[in-house]
Amino acid sequence: MTQIKIALLTTLLLGLFIIIGALIALFVKKKQKVVDFSIGLAFGVIITLIITDLIPEIIENLGLRFIYLFLLATFLGFIILKLLDNFIPDHEEESMTKKSLNDNLVHIGIITSLAIVLHNIIEGMAIYSSIISDTSLGFAITLGIGFHNIPLGIVIAGAFYQSNQNMSKTILSILLVSLSTFVGGIIMFFLNVNSINPLILGLLLSITLGMLLFILIDELIPRIKNTKYKRTSITGIVLGIVLILITLFI
Repeated sequence: MTQIKIALLTTLLLGLFIIIGALIALFVKKKQKVVDFSIGLAFGVIITLIITDLIPEIIENLGLRFIYLFLLATFLGFIILKLLDNFIPDHEEESMTKKSLNDNLVHIGIITSLAIVLHNIIEGMAIYSSIISDTSLGFAITLGIGFHNIPLGIVIAGAFYQSNQNMSKTILSILLVSLSTFVGGIIMFFLNVNSINPLILGLLLSITLGMLLFILIDELIPRIKNTKYKRTSITGIVLGIVLILITLFI
């Protein structure tokens, strides 16, 4: 299988994490520990891959003389997700209550759907370019973003179901949202990213770094800090770190 096919398949499979979150919301009663574990796992994976893989890869492609471009692109990635996050239903712990989900129903409509889809398209583009650069790095980023998307899938499914009380419509909506990461991969495929020069690739990886930093700072750290199940989250963190370290040896 060529690297391009692997990149496209990975962006397609990334949507499975949102589907997993949706299934937990629809069929699992005690989902809080699953959420806390996935948050911890995402944190462990992301923080380790940033240090061991992503930053060294960026430096290799950009070089120290383009440090200002690295900083600007990283800031851009952070701001992109920050802006999009304003239109996505809150997926912190308190939003798991029925009242909070009902409060978030005003977001479920065209604006929210477009924001989520655009958010995932950009993530899909980042994953695709990362795998083209380094397959193991791309897989690691996929794991980090994927486990972060499980709680998002839980809240999106809960809110959609609350708004329409229709299981078939909810599942269809989740499937469409989950495919948006694959759309990002398709866009990069038609842009012929496999022939991209190191400077542009370094910028794309820097934007990816900014996105991951936003996920860490704005979502994962506050969630871990306030969780009731800190032992579950810590277990996830340790496992996430171990998973990335294993990939380094592989």
